Amino acid sequence: MLKLTKKTEYAFMAVKYMALKNSSGNSTAREISENYQIPFQLVAKVLQSLAKSEIVISTKGMNGGFSLTRKPDEITLIDIIKAIEKNYQITDCMKENGSSLDCSHFDCCKIRDPLIEIQKKIDKVFVETSLKQIL
Repeated sequence: MLKLTKKTEYAFMAVKYMALKNSSGNSTAREISENYQIPFQLVAKVLQSLAKSEIVISTKGMNGGFSLTRKPDEITLIDIIKAIEKNYQITDCMKENGSSLDCSHFDCCKIRDPLIEIQKKIDKVFVETSLKQIL
């Protein structure tokens, strides 16, 4: 079943921290790590993934760090999740190219269609929920 990874949890924490900090300047990985007492290396990796997905921007230099690229009401949970998770579906067979290699019951499964509907509802919540709503 659906379980988001620790990296995704840390991504939520990091973007929430930056959103609450708002216009007070950039946030560093160290700062976020210390404030939430989470491993620095993981925060750094999460921030890199968020930067690649253009959710945050990295600024180098003495006052460098990370900041959000958009307002919190313009960033959805699905944006954050997809920046971190390759496949967040509730079962392996729902991956983009799911097949009988993922499940020995793929061809005769009786619950796949109902699970697809559940996945759509979960996706809808993630798409419709903005960062601002979880602040």
